[in-house]
Amino acid sequence: MRPRFRGRDGARRPGAAYAGCALLMAVVTTGCAAVASRPVTPGVTAPDAWQATAAAPDVVVSEAPQDLSQWWRQLGDQTLSDLVTRALAANLDVRGAQAALREARARRGLAAVDLLPSVNASADASVSKSSGSTQDVYSAGFDASWEPDVFGGTRHAINAAQADLQATEASLYDTQVSLVAEVALNYVELRTLQARLMIARDNLARQTETLELTAWRAQAGLTSEVDVEQARTNVAETQAQIPALETSRAEAEHRLAVLLGEPPASLHETLAAAAPIPTAPQRVVVGIPADTLRQRPDVRAAERRLAAEIARLGEAEAARYPSLKLSGSLGVDAVSLGGLATATTVTRSLIGSLTAPIFDRGRIRRQIEIQSATEEQALIAYEGTVLAALEEVENALVALANARTRQGSLAAAADAARRAAELARDRYAAGLIGYQTVLDTERTVLSAEDALTSSEAESTSDLIRLYKALGGGWTPAPAAEPATGAHK
Repeated sequence: MRPRFRGRDGARRPGAAYAGCALLMAVVTTGCAAVASRPVTPGVTAPDAWQATAAAPDVVVSEAPQDLSQWWRQLGDQTLSDLVTRALAANLDVRGAQAALREARARRGLAAVDLLPSVNASADASVSKSSGSTQDVYSAGFDASWEPDVFGGTRHAINAAQADLQATEASLYDTQVSLVAEVALNYVELRTLQARLMIARDNLARQTETLELTAWRAQAGLTSEVDVEQARTNVAETQAQIPALETSRAEAEHRLAVLLGEPPASLHETLAAAAPIPTAPQRVVVGIPADTLRQRPDVRAAERRLAAEIARLGEAEAARYPSLKLSGSLGVDAVSLGGLATATTVTRSLIGSLTAPIFDRGRIRRQIEIQSATEEQALIAYEGTVLAALEEVENALVALANARTRQGSLAAAADAARRAAELARDRYAAGLIGYQTVLDTERTVLSAEDALTSSEAESTSDLIRLYKALGGGWTPAPAAEPATGAHK
């Protein structure tokens, strides 16, 4: 069926048809040129190398892409690996992000519907009376309409929905990256608190032995009651630390359970027994900054949100140009239901209409201005995300290098403190020194061992933060098309 163009008297005007088609083609050509794509170049680029690696001899930079999808396995703790697997399957934030992804897919499909014609079926039955006679009338038909995407407005809307879908998918991956890091950090904290509890209890046992020795010497008249009370004070202060550590340990356990989407007390049996703090590998391999930006899902999500806003700008600009709508109908009438199949009365129509905005009081222009500003905000947000990603990696590299240096110093200090405490107890038992020296050395041992344990945990935690900053915890998909937008 072809569009019909009629003059004022109802007669067909072939010349009018040709003129209308020529006018339509001219408008289409002009409009398509007006909404052509343009590239968008962010003002922030990745540096050639990480500055912090110069101060981190254990960090090796490799130009080959690194597989960080399951980085936590490098810590060599099967319990941690099991917890991460359970968290990825049941965490509430991940489930919410998965639901958002399903919504984005549905919206992408909904946007694509506008490219296709719509067809509706109708059926009517009526009774008419005329001059005392009654007649049944039955009718059936189809109506179809289609608005060709002449100026690309619908295609821009589809591109925006597709970019939104990709951004939502990247946001899901970013949620997984953060979740894995949180599980690992809380697990390390739990094991650290268990280790600190063991240190406190071991020191409490030694201090209790010293208290008994001091009490015996006081009974023998070799020392005063002052030393006994000081020893008793030292024991009580160490005992007071244990409940606070137990509270923190329970809180870390409860946080882990909630991250797994489970009730807070569900992991008590699994994590009740103390286990070593996961140890970070001595040698760490990182990629170049450009690879890191490709690896990080939050950067990809920000870039895709920018692409969506650029596409919406093209959609807004397409509204300035005419729209073509084609509609047609086919219907039959009969005096009985059975007669619809053999009816000879058939009505057909095909209508083509072209509408263009002439005076809308600046509505379209303002909408374009609004979307242009929205695009600029998305570009700024993307650049900010890139800078934040680079900052996180540099900070994590510096923290890891300094934590390892600090750990070495604290290990030496703890060894010296333990030797000093043993010597002091022996000399005190022999009556060669006063109790104050014993008291000071015992307090130093507790402080040094506690600081060393915290430092070991901090070193592992800094490695976890580095892997998170590098975007580890998911498998990157192929790069999306670069963001482009409509000429202004």
